[in-house]
This record gives sequence, structure tokens and C-alpha cells, in this order.
Amino acid sequence: MNSNFIQGLQIDWSRIAEESYLRDLPALRNLTELSFTHPVTCLVGENGTGKSTLLEAIAVAAGFNPEGGSRNFRFSTYDSHSELCGAMRLIRSYRRPAWSYFLRAESFYNVATQAENYRDDDLEEYYYARYGGKSLHHQSHGESFLAMVQANFQPEGLYLLDEPEAALSPQRQLTLLLEIYRLAQAHAQFILVTHSPILLGLPGAELLSLDGNALRPIAYTDTESYQVTRMFIEQREGLLKKLLEE
Repeated sequence: MNSNFIQGLQIDWSRIAEESYLRDLPALRNLTELSFTHPVTCLVGENGTGKSTLLEAIAVAAGFNPEGGSRNFRFSTYDSHSELCGAMRLIRSYRRPAWSYFLRAESFYNVATQAENYRDDDLEEYYYARYGGKSLHHQSHGESFLAMVQANFQPEGLYLLDEPEAALSPQRQLTLLLEIYRLAQAHAQFILVTHSPILLGLPGAELLSLDGNALRPIAYTDTESYQVTRMFIEQREGLLKKLLEE
């Protein structure tokens, strides 16, 4: 048995309404169980295949606030999570994470606001100790996102990330990749949704694709993110000419 905090999951589809949109997502509707065998698992696939829906359900089943934050965060600006979490049972290790965090790009502003609302120390000392001397709202989106990661991610932790590349330049994505790799070596577990060919290239990560009718392992070079990016870089002029003529 591996040392992941979340070893796997099971889904009881009898607890999901027949008219639920979840049944219209092919890879999801055929998923009844899943094992996490690597310290880093990346969920990949086209928009609308259910990647973020699956990650959000895992997060809620694990006790996180649907909009993100640590498991101590309790707030809601818009209740949008699906019923999948209520039909999901997580298979957990005997180990308990030292710290946990759910970070999603689309609701990061709300999480950053709550992080500042929850502070209980002197304002200036808080910012210098946690986020490099600035309020998260006084930094760029990418700077504040990375500052949140570096302030909250620790060894032996559990971290769920939903499209973190949305806030980050390619260079900052490399910084995040190094953070994830370093922490995975220190017995942390990551489950992330990403389209980034940089993050998908993390050594030792298991890539699971939701394209098609079943969730399946996929090689890095077979992902659409890699193939489209490579094709654009290597054949940019011809590709653009063809697309623009159409």
C-alpha cells in the first residue's frame, strides 16, 4: 500500500438523480472507483469532461470548503458544487496530513479575502510573515497565487489544485512545478486539474485522462496539451495560415 493520504475513492451512482447532468459526462458516469497510486495525480482532458467537478467532489468529501482554502475555511459566495460529493466515499490512509489546502484559480480572490479576514495578528507582521510583505490584494494575480502556495504548502500535506496555471506565467509555472516536486519528495500528496504542458511534465506524476468514455492513464506526450503546444511551436506559421484562411 502506498503512503498517500487519499488512497482512492468509490462512487455510488444510486445516490445521484437520474436527471443529473453528471450522467451526461461519459468518463464520470462510468467511474465507480479510482485508486491514487502516485504522490502527484494530474487530471487532464478537454473542457467540459468533468475534471474540476471530480476534483471539487473529492475536496468536499475530504472536508474542504467548495470554494477553497484550508479545512478551517467556512464561507460561501455562491453555492455551485455538484451532488457528486454526497455519493463519494474516500478511501483514506492511516496517516493524517500535517496540513491541507484546496486551491482553485476561479475562486482565488474569495479565498484570499477570507485569508485576510481570518488573520488575528498585527497587520504588518502578518503580511511580512506570510505573504512577502504585501496584502494578497496588493500583488498581481500570479504573485498572490504563488505567495499563497508558498505560505501554506508544507511537507506531509494534502493539496488539491484546480487549474493553477490560469494565474501563472510559464516561468512561475516552473516555480510551482519545483514546489510540487520538492513537497512530493517530502511525502505530500497532490491531486490537480491542469491543461499546462509544463505542470503535466512533472517527473513521477500519474496523468489520468477524462477524454472518451472512461477515465484512463495517459502518457505525457499523448496529452492534447502537449501535442497542441508542440504543433503550434514547431509549425506555427503553417498552422496559423491554415486557421486564419478558414
